[in-house]
Amino acid sequence: MTSAQTSPPGILTEREKRRLTKPPSERGIIATLAFTGLIAAFMQTLVTPIVPQLPILLNTSPSNATWVLTATLLAAAVSIPISGRLGDMFGKRRVVIALLALLLVGSVVSALSSDVLLMIVGRVLQGTGLGVIALGVSILRDVLHPKRLGGAVALVSATLGIGGAVGLPISALIAQNLDWHVLFWLSGLLALIALVLVWTIVPVSTLRSGGSFDFIGAVLFAIGLVGILLAVSKGGEWGWGSLATIGMLAGGVLVLLVFGVYELRTDNPLVDLRIAARRTVLLTNLASITVGFAFFASAAVLPQLLESPTDTGVGLGQTLLVASLCLTPSGLVMFFLSPVAARLSAA
Repeated sequence: MTSAQTSPPGILTEREKRRLTKPPSERGIIATLAFTGLIAAFMQTLVTPIVPQLPILLNTSPSNATWVLTATLLAAAVSIPISGRLGDMFGKRRVVIALLALLLVGSVVSALSSDVLLMIVGRVLQGTGLGVIALGVSILRDVLHPKRLGGAVALVSATLGIGGAVGLPISALIAQNLDWHVLFWLSGLLALIALVLVWTIVPVSTLRSGGSFDFIGAVLFAIGLVGILLAVSKGGEWGWGSLATIGMLAGGVLVLLVFGVYELRTDNPLVDLRIAARRTVLLTNLASITVGFAFFASAAVLPQLLESPTDTGVGLGQTLLVASLCLTPSGLVMFFLSPVAARLSAA
């Protein structure tokens, strides 16, 4: 490759410099990043309507089938801070494109799969795409005029709920009337459209921190977080007092403590814990965790309760479409309240 094609971290290539001479459309950027966020959120709840049918569709046990949903959430939790750091170093637009490419590959892998292992691999790749929402907000802060920023950030942030809730009925309709693999072909097409839009509309990221990537911190963070999330998500199946659950939980906490000590001593941390410990940031993150827990718990549990047969004693015996429509109002409320949130933030 020539020097015009590649450049050290933090330095723009000649092609990227030429792109900066074209004034970007702020409305186009907002619409593109909002659409990208919708697609990424849609991927997280793509299989939610068919979770009760997955053991039959994939010829596996119910416990193995739940990994199709769990693996996606685990991948998203790990990828978000890592993609954020990579975006700061190499350019947010470049990392968004990479995440959308992984999302596209994951959709194709899932569409071609008929066994649970290959499906989980595809869903892990899809889960990494959720990082585009946080990166999209960062891009908005870099390129938009302050007067437009509040509303745009509120809209892109709300896509996490809008895409998941509005996408549920679409998934249910496809699953009820077509082969379930069509869900993933559709998600692949949407990911490809989003990738092309970002490539052509979103400007090159000029604010880059450079430095080196904290590989040790990323590995420690991933191991610790996966350990805790596995204990929480599988505790009911393994038994909350079982050695596996306690071991995963204790091991995850221990690894995260080691991660924290390491991050405080390294020059280029994956997460700046000193900033995260500030009162305003800490309380905001804690509030976000509680809201996120409530949202994903309802998205994962309610469809199963609604679709389970009535003879189970807890199920309501509803169709895929009805179960999905029951979750749609939450996404619509997020959409209509996003401008209200922007005004409150400005005030």
